[in-house]
Amino acid sequence: MTSFKCVQASNKIGLDQETLDNLSVISRKAALIGGKVLMKYYQDITTVKNKGSEGDLVTNVDIEAENIIKEYLNKETPKIGILAEESGSSGYIDNLAWCIDPLDGTTNFAHGYPFFATSIGLISNNSPILGAIYIPYLKELYWGTPGKGSFCNNKKISVSKTIILKESLLVTGFSYDRRINNNNNYAEFCWLTHRTRGVRRDGAASVDLALLAAGKVDGYWEHGLQKWDLAAGAPIVELAGGFISHYNSDEFDLSKGSIVATNKGIRNELIEELNKVTPLSQKSYGV
Repeated sequence: MTSFKCVQASNKIGLDQETLDNLSVISRKAALIGGKVLMKYYQDITTVKNKGSEGDLVTNVDIEAENIIKEYLNKETPKIGILAEESGSSGYIDNLAWCIDPLDGTTNFAHGYPFFATSIGLISNNSPILGAIYIPYLKELYWGTPGKGSFCNNKKISVSKTIILKESLLVTGFSYDRRINNNNNYAEFCWLTHRTRGVRRDGAASVDLALLAAGKVDGYWEHGLQKWDLAAGAPIVELAGGFISHYNSDEFDLSKGSIVATNKGIRNELIEELNKVTPLSQKSYGV
């Protein structure tokens, strides 16, 4: 376990096992609280707005879920700061903060597509420590704690044992600025679709990472992400025996907004293939 970056981060700031266990329980409860709000309003949304880039949506449900989660976390851990998708930083402390995505997969949720989640990660500066992801439609609670491992509900999980890229199933996503940014993942998607058994796009980074940790997909890559997209899923993958890094194999840092997450077997091959890809120009797809 000591080789994992999330374990190193927890050790660096002096979190003992009892404290980690208690904080993990709190993260799970927070994720379940958020998921309950999501299902209360599933297919019954009152407002949908565009936050900035086309397709970057926020609903009344995102905001209500975030407020309820923050209220719970502030009550349980008043000395830990918060970084949340919709409201930003509050009482943020550099050494330790909860990183909240109340509704990851808002576009899915707005359309009634059932791949969405509440994601709660504990971070130290730009390093993830532990996390919980609740996919309420599936009634699956994924969580990982240093010293314990990763779980789906109460069953321990691990990444897959696939060792050849061409036999793998991958998952990815596309950033909101894909219409104006040539570095938009389209070329990588096509390239790897032809070199694997397939690439899925489910529209929620936390769900992608949870499924990777459970061995249901073999690898995941994406860029253009925010801290709250990755803070919970990254340690869950690591503690399930997986690896997280960036496209050039650099040590993982939440602030960089990119990730390559895999099992042990396809890690090097996936990174090698990603680095062969030349981005498409806007002309390639008629924009």
